[in-house]
This record gives sequence, structure tokens and C-alpha cells, in this order.
Amino acid sequence: MNIAIIPARGGSQRIPRKNLRHFCGRPIIAYSIEAALASNCFDEVMVSTDDDEIAEIATMFGAKVPFRRSIQNSSHTATTADALLEVLTIYSGLGHNWEYLCCLYPTAPFITPELLKISFQMLTSKIGSAKTVFPIVKYAHPIQRALSLRNGCVSMNYPENRDIRTQDLEPKYHDAGQFYWLETKKFLEKKIIIGSDAIGIPIHESKIHDIDSEIDWLIAEMKFRALHKKVKV
Repeated sequence: MNIAIIPARGGSQRIPRKNLRHFCGRPIIAYSIEAALASNCFDEVMVSTDDDEIAEIATMFGAKVPFRRSIQNSSHTATTADALLEVLTIYSGLGHNWEYLCCLYPTAPFITPELLKISFQMLTSKIGSAKTVFPIVKYAHPIQRALSLRNGCVSMNYPENRDIRTQDLEPKYHDAGQFYWLETKKFLEKKIIIGSDAIGIPIHESKIHDIDSEIDWLIAEMKFRALHKKVKV
């Protein structure tokens, strides 16, 4: 039994009503809901929210909103893990327990059903005894060449790499910020989403975009439209 949990609180500090704002003509949360439903990986696709309008839109696009998120877990200080734990606890009290769960972010319109399927297959195949599988993206420039700026002065964080060619430096990756497949039992034990037993699936930077500002939003829409027109970004 698998559940998709989309945590979508009503408040947003950087982009007001971010989870409901239209992205390429549709509420941005709709993309995560529809990808989850189209993947056929889940027995339940639900949205965890404290907001009536988000609940209405979520159900309109096929998700379930069986209860509201608590005030405690609706603040900007609440973590994703907090929201997931609350959902699992409430479902358990209702007699529903899930072997696997997938947390999908509501502002990740580049999520695809295919990637959800591949990630689930990797999790259940027990490759390396993984308890978490999620997409990752390679940094565009080697972080071994990172710089710090203090009082206008620049210094290298890792001066030992000053004379090493960039192509000879080990690639580093960051979280794509789209979704996490988790083994529920392990998550409930550790209460950690990304632990030492996680596997990352590398995806191209054209297929993600972190949206934290108005400029981010515009760029993400351009990338999305280009991808769906099969134009190289």
C-alpha cells in the first residue's frame, strides 16, 4: 500500500499564495497531483493543508484532503518531516498504514509520472538497501571552486583545488526539490527524509527549477514551455 503526500500550507513568505498560483495557465499544485495519479503508483494521493482554497483546488484535480493540517505544522518553521509524520499518525489512527510513501512538493511542475515509477522501482528493488530515493541535479560549476565574500574580499573555500582543472574535479549534486520516495517504517523510526541509506537519481538541470522569486517563476515557465515543445533549453 502506497500513499502520495503533497504538503501544501496556505502561507508563503516569498511568493504569496504560491501553491495556488497559476503556472503556464493552471494552478501549480495541479502538476504534482496529476503526475502522482498518472503514475499509478499510489493507493491514495492526498494533500496536507491548512487552507480551504488549496483543499478545494486539490480535490478538483483528483487528490483527497481527508483532514486539515494542524496549526503547529502550518507555520513557516514546520519541516516537511513534521508534516509527513502528522499525516501518517492520523492515518494510522484511522486504521490505514502504508508500506511506502512519496512526498511530492506542490510547486514542482517538472515532476513526471515516469520518474515517479522509476524511483519507486529503485526503492523496491532494494538497491544498496535504500530506504529513500529522490532526484538530484549536478551543480553547474564545481563547488570545489566555491568562493566566499567577506567585506568585499574574495577567498577560495578550498584553495587546494586552485590549480586543478574543472573537468578533473568530482561532480557534486544537490536535491532537485521535487519528491522523495520513502520506506514508511524506516522513516517513522528515524524521522529523517534523507539519511545515509538514500539513493539519488541524476536528472538534467533543464528538468527542474527552484521557484523562490518572481524571476524564478518566469524562468521556470519558459523552461517548462520549451520542454513541452520539445525545444532544447
